[in-house]
Amino acid sequence: MSFLSFGKKHVSLIESNHTAMAKFGTLIQSEKPVLIEFYLNNELTENNGKMLKSVAAALGDKAMVIRINTEQNDELTKALRIKTNPTYIIYKAEQMVWRQPENHDANTLIDAVLKFV
Repeated sequence: MSFLSFGKKHVSLIESNHTAMAKFGTLIQSEKPVLIEFYLNNELTENNGKMLKSVAAALGDKAMVIRINTEQNDELTKALRIKTNPTYIIYKAEQMVWRQPENHDANTLIDAVLKFV
């Protein structure tokens, strides 16, 4: 499993699915909101990656922004029932507080995250 996050924290993990699932559980324990984009590699995701960098910059230390490739993280994708790419999920203190299975602009994502700061 591999994670890529933007902002001051960079998490890169490539290990077994069991360890990766445990790492995911650790990431979502944060008291700060954690915005996660589940995506497939295609032309749209290149643009989304740039957009998420601007979201992370706008949020600063208020939240963490993470991208997870669904093809490389099959066990997690199935566990969370990710059917649409992209799917955005916000966690706070291990609780899923927001989920949208469609593409959104930067302002929509920033506004969604700020509701949970």
